[in-house]
Amino acid sequence: MAALPPKKSWFKSRLGKALGRRHLGRGVHITEYFQHKAREQGFTLSHGQQQVIDSMAERVEPLLQEDAALPRSLYLYGAVGRGKSWLLDGFFQAMPITRKRRLHFHDFFARLHEGMFRHREQADALETTLDELLGDCRVLCFDEFHVHDIGDAMLLTRLFKALDARGIFLVVTSNYAPEGLLPNPLYHERFLPVIRLMNAQMQVMEVGGAQDYRALPSAASEQRFTQGHYVWPGTPEQRRALDLPPADLPPFPLAVGKRQLRARMSHERTIRFDFDDICEQPTAVMDYLDLSGRFDTWIIDHLPLLDDCSIAVQQRFINLIDVLYDQDKRLMLISERPLAESLAGQAIDLARTRSRLGQLKQNHP
Repeated sequence: MAALPPKKSWFKSRLGKALGRRHLGRGVHITEYFQHKAREQGFTLSHGQQQVIDSMAERVEPLLQEDAALPRSLYLYGAVGRGKSWLLDGFFQAMPITRKRRLHFHDFFARLHEGMFRHREQADALETTLDELLGDCRVLCFDEFHVHDIGDAMLLTRLFKALDARGIFLVVTSNYAPEGLLPNPLYHERFLPVIRLMNAQMQVMEVGGAQDYRALPSAASEQRFTQGHYVWPGTPEQRRALDLPPADLPPFPLAVGKRQLRARMSHERTIRFDFDDICEQPTAVMDYLDLSGRFDTWIIDHLPLLDDCSIAVQQRFINLIDVLYDQDKRLMLISERPLAESLAGQAIDLARTRSRLGQLKQNHP
């Protein structure tokens, strides 16, 4: 089989040809981009993925015309590992405009809250914060969209209306259909107006298929996160072999913003926490984002049985892994038990966390 040409030269040449063939429409290079990426990574596009790609291609032309009507946004949902983020990233890379942003929803929403607090004296703190975060953005890609807090849920109605008024086209990925968001029966009824708004503004598409694309070698080889290790039971011999610190390091205060957290080791770009330090304490996504900018290797020791932890603690751990995965940090996670046993729990997003941690190198007796 002949070798494929280098990715950058291939894409530039094909993009130029695609933009020149106006009678085929400027969406053609989106389709060709995905077809090439699939061949390059050694898999066949599923029916659901191809449908999404076709819908993306249809939207390119109106998005490139300033005076065209804004097409319906896209909401992609499905089980973990079915290629939702791959589709979102491909669309973002191939979309031939500069006014675009690709954000993890955790990151964006944490910064939205922080900005609205800073601008609370303004007439419209939301609009001022969006000016700051998005500028003149035309295409906005949100990865890993999910909602668990009723306060966040109520803000979403205002956010989606504001983005629509700004003429921003959204591509959103989630593990859940809109109807499956905020499943807590205490709050779900109050979230229904948001679900109706999302269904009205977005084309909702399921990305299915039997293949878990995160399991493919080509996916793992591109990520620093997957070069990390899950270590159990964490013997002194294992720690020495992987150059890990001892299990009984004393705590010390670590400044994060205006707060003091507790850590066990900090050396250059490496940070080490006990699970209790980072998840049992009232930490937040903004803390993880701040720390991820300062440290590239994370060591988290003494992972307990999550099923013995409160839902709030489980959710903090899920949020932490989301941030480390999205920011592509190397993770060394140490427990006394195998991964499947440690990650039993009730939080609804644990399936995503199990999938992500399953990509770590497993180090055990």
